[in-house]
Amino acid sequence: MIEGYVLHSVPWRETSLIAEVFTLDEGRLGLVARGARRPRSALRGLLQPFQKLGLRYSDKGELRTLMAAEWLGTQGNGMPLGPSLMAGFYVNELLLRLLQRQDPHPDLFRAYEMVLNQLSEPEPMTEVCLRWFECRLLRDLGIAPDFSSGLQAVSNGRYQLAPGEPIGLAVNEPERGILIDQETLISLARYDGHKDIKACIGDGLGSNAAIKRALRLLLVHQLGSAPLFSREAAVDLYYLRDGVIS
Repeated sequence: MIEGYVLHSVPWRETSLIAEVFTLDEGRLGLVARGARRPRSALRGLLQPFQKLGLRYSDKGELRTLMAAEWLGTQGNGMPLGPSLMAGFYVNELLLRLLQRQDPHPDLFRAYEMVLNQLSEPEPMTEVCLRWFECRLLRDLGIAPDFSSGLQAVSNGRYQLAPGEPIGLAVNEPERGILIDQETLISLARYDGHKDIKACIGDGLGSNAAIKRALRLLLVHQLGSAPLFSREAAVDLYYLRDGVIS
């Protein structure tokens, strides 16, 4: 069986589901779970987000057929709750929107597990978790700039950040992108440099509006104009009052 997590599922026909899953070996996959909505189906309670599953499925086609699934446990102390739950849905939606099907990302899979583990803690440091994962996602997709390359020995320097361009000192207002200060660039470089979220937390990293704005610029460039539903839901539920989601 292949390790994986359900990112999202939708009803299909009368009794089935189509589940989008993130797997260790094959990346994002679409699985048809036949009969999963029937009251007595063994799959009915299994295909839920944030639960580690063992999955067995057919090996051909754009949509695979799910043959069997078993529960392998939840991360940390169980399911994320409250604002952390919305943060988990935000992470799931990023993966759903930005990953191509059948494109393995084993390092990102482990990073995803680290985030779920931390979000299920009693005091999860949600903002730090999201900023770290956003950096890991951008780096794994090969679209993150080299945050450390733009750092120069210029006190209180301003830097230009634009998608697809190297970071450098800004003389004037940029035609593309945004201006960020040296402190923000140093923080981004530190976030990007940690491959383990515990090291990131142990480094005393925080999050602020400038860091979120910079990462959001890079993510939106890839996401396009379609809004993130998890972010809109967070706004409706007032979870963005403290600016957790980018």
